[in-house]
Amino acid sequence: MTCSAPIVALLAAALSLPAAAQSMFRGDPAHSGVAAANAPRQFHRLKWVFPTGQRIVASPTAHGGAIVFGSDDGGVYAVDAVTGRQRWMQGTDGPVSSTPAIAGGRVYALSYDGHLYALDERSGEVLWKFATEGERRFEARGLHGLRPRTQTFADMFDVYLSSPVVADGAVFFGSGDGHLYAVDAVTGALRWRFRTGDVVHASPAFADGVVYAGSWDGRFYAVDAKSGQQRWMFQAGVDPMIHNQQGFQSSPAIVNGVVYTGCRDGHVYALDARSGEERWRVATDASWVNASPAVSDGRVYFGTSDSSLYRVVDAASGQPLQQHDVLAYMFASPTVAGDVVLLGMLNGVLQARDKASGSLLWEFQTEASRANRGWVLTADRRFNAPMIFVSNWHEATDVAQDRQASVGSFFSTPLVVAGVVYVGSADGNLYAIE
Repeated sequence: MTCSAPIVALLAAALSLPAAAQSMFRGDPAHSGVAAANAPRQFHRLKWVFPTGQRIVASPTAHGGAIVFGSDDGGVYAVDAVTGRQRWMQGTDGPVSSTPAIAGGRVYALSYDGHLYALDERSGEVLWKFATEGERRFEARGLHGLRPRTQTFADMFDVYLSSPVVADGAVFFGSGDGHLYAVDAVTGALRWRFRTGDVVHASPAFADGVVYAGSWDGRFYAVDAKSGQQRWMFQAGVDPMIHNQQGFQSSPAIVNGVVYTGCRDGHVYALDARSGEERWRVATDASWVNASPAVSDGRVYFGTSDSSLYRVVDAASGQPLQQHDVLAYMFASPTVAGDVVLLGMLNGVLQARDKASGSLLWEFQTEASRANRGWVLTADRRFNAPMIFVSNWHEATDVAQDRQASVGSFFSTPLVVAGVVYVGSADGNLYAIE
């Protein structure tokens, strides 16, 4: 079937418009992390639970009354937002650790099989798929101080794939092959690809004709959305010894001409969107910032990993405004929903905090976290590190990371639609909470 030129033009115009507020990662192409709906200030009930075959690290998106998400079982799912009943499921040949984007009647999702899929929004039918050069996790010799030092290890904490962003008739995404891609949203034809120095699993953001994304090479890039040419590049910290304190796993938020992004070098950066000039940086005492910052009302909201802190800083200056110990590492990005900030932790706890004060409003804990099999958590729900990380030889850290996730870790970023919170868990369930 072929489309006439006028129809193609209409489709392209539709795809150039901003997507619906919750139809891609972090809510919009600029990834501000601000929800279109208010989150509940009180926990009322667990509305429904939808199980998949494996962990869910990708974040859900919403459109047309459906919640759409990927699972590490290789499936892309669409379930009814009200009932939790499956509308459709489309399988791929690898984990779907990428948050789907929905635009122009299509669902776009990246799979570990090395393909970007375009699916029919109504049926889940594969419309086309685009092949990259292949996926892989970030890897290095002696990574994180693992032994033997001469062994190359894949990073067990590289849990996400890049989530696509749709804008100006194109789909932009990163790949484990080290490229940032732009493909035509209607046909899947390659527009351009931009090479970085390593894996790109951060999700690109789009604003004012520019695509922004960081790479595991420790550099952050601004690329012209039409030509694929570099506008500027910012060099963050590098760690040539054990490669622990380097790489962008956090995705950027672009607000009022400023790019906000976290880095595994232990900083949150504010960069000028036009020039790449550093406006400020906030140190996190060497703790990774894997989560993407949210920006709202002149404040930046973010979480750290090892230090287990939820922090709020002034967007203009980076000066500290709030700091709260949340007891566990955060990889999931905070969601600002009205006067509530939602935080997912790796200990299987989802928190709702007051936006103004940071005080705890309510929390939800997975059954796996409450069961705490193998004493993964201490009595105060911190990770029981001496019992989990027993060795740094060979694949022992992979086993430790699996044990951490066994409590139903929240890697998935919460989505809020019509006052209901939707979030995936490493226990394989998608939860609807109101």
